[in-house]
Amino acid sequence: MCSIIGYCGPVPCRAAVQDCFQRTRSRGPDDTRILSVGPGLLGFHRLAIMGLSPEGMQPFGLDGSWVVCNGEIYGFQPLREELERKGYSFRSGSDCELLLPLYREYGVDMFSMLDAEFACILYDGDREEFIAARDPIGIRPLYYGYDSRGIILFASEPKSLLGLTDRILPFPPGHYYKGGRFIRYRDMTQVKQVCHDDLETVCRNIREKLIAGVEKRLISDAPVGFLLSGGLDSSLVCAIAARRSRVPIETFAIGMAGDAIDLKYARETADFIGSRHTQVIMTKEEVLSSLEEVIHLLGTYDITTIRASVGMYLCCKAIHERTGLRVLLTGEISDELFGYKYTDFAPSAQAFQDEAAKRLRELHMYDVLRADRCISVNSLEARVPFGDLDFVEYVMSIDPEKKRNTYGKGKYLLRHAFEGQGYLPDSILWREKAAFSDAVGHSMVDYLKQYAEERYTDAEYEALRQKYTHAQPFTKESLLYREIFEAYYPGQGQMVAGFWMPNKAWPGCDVADPSARVLSNYGASGL
Repeated sequence: MCSIIGYCGPVPCRAAVQDCFQRTRSRGPDDTRILSVGPGLLGFHRLAIMGLSPEGMQPFGLDGSWVVCNGEIYGFQPLREELERKGYSFRSGSDCELLLPLYREYGVDMFSMLDAEFACILYDGDREEFIAARDPIGIRPLYYGYDSRGIILFASEPKSLLGLTDRILPFPPGHYYKGGRFIRYRDMTQVKQVCHDDLETVCRNIREKLIAGVEKRLISDAPVGFLLSGGLDSSLVCAIAARRSRVPIETFAIGMAGDAIDLKYARETADFIGSRHTQVIMTKEEVLSSLEEVIHLLGTYDITTIRASVGMYLCCKAIHERTGLRVLLTGEISDELFGYKYTDFAPSAQAFQDEAAKRLRELHMYDVLRADRCISVNSLEARVPFGDLDFVEYVMSIDPEKKRNTYGKGKYLLRHAFEGQGYLPDSILWREKAAFSDAVGHSMVDYLKQYAEERYTDAEYEALRQKYTHAQPFTKESLLYREIFEAYYPGQGQMVAGFWMPNKAWPGCDVADPSARVLSNYGASGL
């Protein structure tokens, strides 16, 4: 993972920008460069993943134009060869060095051509203008704000913009910024044509496209590892990678010291696929002592995101401290495509599809944000195979009636796609869904809720929650998180759309806690 910053006009105090940018140095600890370009500047913290030589350091320049990019461009070699035939030469093995030649050939149309997870800021020296863009799902982070003179600024994380702008907002995924406007170039929620293929054809395509999504994310000049919860999604990613690897892959799982649920399933999966597996154990003391740091690194007050981030952060911290890995593959985004426990309550196929589209549009503020921050703060790069653009586009196009849980088992299409293929044992492939923040051990969430209860009296809670009109806290736990968030990001609550909760309009989903444990269909999940 890397970090970028762009000040798109005269810089009143370069030292202040450098200080703010330094706050995200952990995203790119290998090298740092800040360059004056045109009237402004571009900055880059490097974590070397592709093209490890010094020549891969950014900003990249081409005849007065410059670019910084935090990203991975998959299948970039054919593009590079095409550009070489057109007369371009390259100094490094970095995939991102292609961006300026591509821009010269195709202009802003290049963004829709990229099979990539990326956020970039480009200075067009010929037109003397800055352009920025973000991948269609928002897997790579980008934020923006305006200084007191109306000049726009961009950065990988909001903490780099604090003090430079009064209002910080997430850059909308699937858009580019040009000429003062944000322009959508790709919308992953728009289905051009509904796929009515039969069940077996659909499942075969799901299998083949997910395998392709994993395979392309295994390509790296730096060592790769895997987060393995023991749930369906991460287990499939690990199983596919293990089958494609010539040596045992490295997998990692985390759980509470006393009541971890997932650890035994992660171990079962690791033994089945033959990975080199590491268990990380966390304690109540570690959970509570890391809470403030987790909220600071996330830049959110959302309950679900924070709960799920504690374990992920501590696991990635252990990986950073104990190994030489640089890249981690994870299982995020499957739930948004195939359904959660609460989407079993969707009243119709169209309601299921609409909810999936909503979640996909907002994902960059929640699970994708969690994966990015917990991994990047530990100087690692996150790759998300379920976020592969071809895979997402296909699953979103499937007739939603087939995706609803009419089979007596959630995520049936994904499970059936790998049934009988030998990737996973049936006990894992057909295991009930358990939310990660619960499955690391129910005690973790219980400790957090108890800690919040002890912080405020009922009267204090009612008085303090009234300060907030946007995303008003509705439990003592949510108030605690909001108060910590405001200490680090004062007045920036609008960076998050609200709370990641079940759809309260659906019968059975009007609940006061985001955990699937409170739903009537949770049943044997997580046992």
